[in-house]
Amino acid sequence: MSAASVERPHGERPLIAEANRLMDRNPGYRVEIIGGKIVVTPPPDGPHAVTLTDLVLLFNAAGLHGVESKVVQGIGLWLPTGTEDYAIPDLSLVDADYRDHHVENNCYEPVSFRLVLEVTSSNWKNDLRDKVKAYASAKLPVYVIVDRKHQRLHVLTDPTGDGYDSHRPYSSGETVTLPGSIGGEVTLNVKEILEAAQPQAN
Repeated sequence: MSAASVERPHGERPLIAEANRLMDRNPGYRVEIIGGKIVVTPPPDGPHAVTLTDLVLLFNAAGLHGVESKVVQGIGLWLPTGTEDYAIPDLSLVDADYRDHHVENNCYEPVSFRLVLEVTSSNWKNDLRDKVKAYASAKLPVYVIVDRKHQRLHVLTDPTGDGYDSHRPYSSGETVTLPGSIGGEVTLNVKEILEAAQPQAN
């Protein structure tokens, strides 16, 4: 069970208002505020979506979508990096009581997140740089990146300040077992994940 919710000040939210307008005008796009800047990500391609489904099935098979925790896609994460900052990870593992930690704008406090995962898109630098800082600042214990640009799978653990003490990239042919702190045993076959995620040639 997670700690109690934190009260957030109410008032004008100009960036959030603009982000919500952008979402309304661009269905399927993901709009986030990271470091006080609005970030817009195009809709995912088929391999991106299939990879997420494969990972959901893996987490479910490990018993992580049940009484203690939930596996969710596209859930908002309130960030401590700015007064209006929030991210929408591709996939998250959250405590089952995450609803008790609602902040605003369909976002939840970091305390209820056990793991976040991103599959890179055309703006891959956000996942490999900006979100590393944001997620570490939020003290998210495990951050996994399926890096389609460089054909790597990154596992980041032990957040400190605006980075992670442990950042290990894995290549095709390797396997990685995620930290037991997430609540179950999940072993990832890097080759299978990268092959499923491989973007289609234009």
